[in-house]
Amino acid sequence: MSSTTSSTKQNAAQQLFDRARKVIPGGVNSPVRAFGSVGGTPRFIASASGAYITDTENQQYIDYVGSWGPMLLGHAHPDVIASVRAVAENGLSFGAPTELEVQMAELICEIVPSIESVRMCSSGTEATMSAIRLARGFTGRDDILKFEGCYHGHSDSLLVKAGSGALTLGVPSSPGIPADFAKHTLTLAFNDEEALRALFEKQGDSLACVIIEPIAGNMNFVEPLPGYLATLRELCTKHGTVLIFDEVMTGFRVARGGAQELYGVTPDITTLGKVIGGGMPVGAFGGRRDIMEQIAPTGPIYQAGTLSGNPIAMSAGIKTLQLLSADNFHSDLHATTGRLLDGMKSEASKHGVPICTAHAGGMFGLFFSEAEKITGFDAVMQCNTEHFKIFFHSMLDAGVYLAPSAYEAGFTSAAHTNKDIDDTIKAAGNAFAAIKGA
Repeated sequence: MSSTTSSTKQNAAQQLFDRARKVIPGGVNSPVRAFGSVGGTPRFIASASGAYITDTENQQYIDYVGSWGPMLLGHAHPDVIASVRAVAENGLSFGAPTELEVQMAELICEIVPSIESVRMCSSGTEATMSAIRLARGFTGRDDILKFEGCYHGHSDSLLVKAGSGALTLGVPSSPGIPADFAKHTLTLAFNDEEALRALFEKQGDSLACVIIEPIAGNMNFVEPLPGYLATLRELCTKHGTVLIFDEVMTGFRVARGGAQELYGVTPDITTLGKVIGGGMPVGAFGGRRDIMEQIAPTGPIYQAGTLSGNPIAMSAGIKTLQLLSADNFHSDLHATTGRLLDGMKSEASKHGVPICTAHAGGMFGLFFSEAEKITGFDAVMQCNTEHFKIFFHSMLDAGVYLAPSAYEAGFTSAAHTNKDIDDTIKAAGNAFAAIKGA
């Protein structure tokens, strides 16, 4: 692309961004889209197909965001689109039961080890919020435990950061959250088993639930240390605390049955989203039958939603789950992701740029760090964000679209070809050279 053409495209994107900022806070409907941590002007997307997205200026990119996870099959898979079109012809929403939501619930209960009964909703945030309310109502307790670097949506209970000590109550991390409310949320460092045991020893009997991303996907991609999730399961069982796995990102992506299948640890409640909508807005929470039956109308704990089980979202999700259940789907996806990261590590080494990577299935992390393995929030915060900024923009200029933040996981799909991976590795080599020359 010539510099004149590139400049013209950038100016056009800037004009659209300027228009957006006049009518939308920050010009975006979700903060990370604003390119705030990397600088520059966000791309406005016009279309997508397979492993590619195309912006409003007709520039095509190899996509490793995948709408933040749901595009496990690639964008606009023809079978998914056909299913949506067929259902849409019969109406977009009814606010009444449909066979499709029954079919989706049956599929989820079949695939996810922990789920005996499931309730649909419209977003991951709604799913985690409802799961916590359910756990509090089931146990009759108020306090909950979450972990630094794990994001579970923007409900009040969960926008809380750690206090001044390892076992302190939480404090609000956003204006608008009452301190008296946030104090019921405790926060610990992810992967710190000693602190986990100490907290349960002191306060375990007052905990309604523990909510955790079994693989932390909102501080890039941080895996649990061996035995960590099993210890958490043991402590929750001992103290009558409900264990919630937030698998909105990892569900169906790191393995068919999610991270709980991958690690062999069964939670009491699982929250889902993204993939089960095939790209449409959707969420779900499910788990042990005795807990789920406490939800209205079978129990006293209220939860409702006009668009829950929306037929369009259900049709997209059902077709997606059917297709990703094919033999070798996840092993092939894991191999593709591994090949991408191996190539990147090789190129980084050639240019003397230290990086650390991790992956499972179609989800991966890339850290600009000299550490051999990243295990928690503090280590993530020590990574070189200036290197990431150079890397991000170099890759974007080369036609590779990554999350515009050093703290977000990346995603591959079944649509990424060997050529896509090779082209990405080549672009990464040039990006690492740019870092070294900066």
